[in-house]
Amino acid sequence: MISEKTLTFPIKLLTGNESKDKITLTLKVKDANETNNYVIHRAYLTQRLNERQGTASTLTRAEVRGGGRKPLRQKGMGRARAGSNRSPLWKGGGVSFGPKPKLYSNKINRKEWKLGLRSLLISKQNNIIIVDNLNITEYKTKNIIKILKIFNINLSEKTLFILPKIEKNLLRSTNNIKTIKLTIASNLNLKQILLAKNLLVTKDSLKIIEDTYNG
Repeated sequence: MISEKTLTFPIKLLTGNESKDKITLTLKVKDANETNNYVIHRAYLTQRLNERQGTASTLTRAEVRGGGRKPLRQKGMGRARAGSNRSPLWKGGGVSFGPKPKLYSNKINRKEWKLGLRSLLISKQNNIIIVDNLNITEYKTKNIIKILKIFNINLSEKTLFILPKIEKNLLRSTNNIKTIKLTIASNLNLKQILLAKNLLVTKDSLKIIEDTYNG
């Protein structure tokens, strides 16, 4: 059974104060928590599997160069019989049952994936910080660090900025901070949200999230 759940957040300002206004985020989710957890897990595993390149490759004894001549005579050497020095038993030989290039892919229904994303956002509602905007006068790394301190965000914790659009200056100013990632609200990444300790979301992004992922 699908029902709507409304989350209410205070709007924080870059000065560190809270605005008197509050903002809501309405998401459609299933009533049963266990089912929601299963959908999140399934969507996460699907994304991880689709990220695999599958380019690992080893050579079999037929593909290793050399080995055309019998290395030892059959008898009288006191050693085991050998027909090729490219045998898997020999150093420099082929690999038995080694990995070969393989296509890893898994499919998930689009509506199911959206349900998993919405359920994940609801489960992480205590980690969501809503800011009025990120209009910084001077885009520098030290200014970004100041903003994190204003919102009591530890620099060592993974933080995801969810924005309506990504400006080049903001991207450059956060490139030196490995724990910060930027993403746009219309193209959220379930894995990034799951691994992030803090979600810094601008006020304008909430409406985009509602319109994009409730359908």
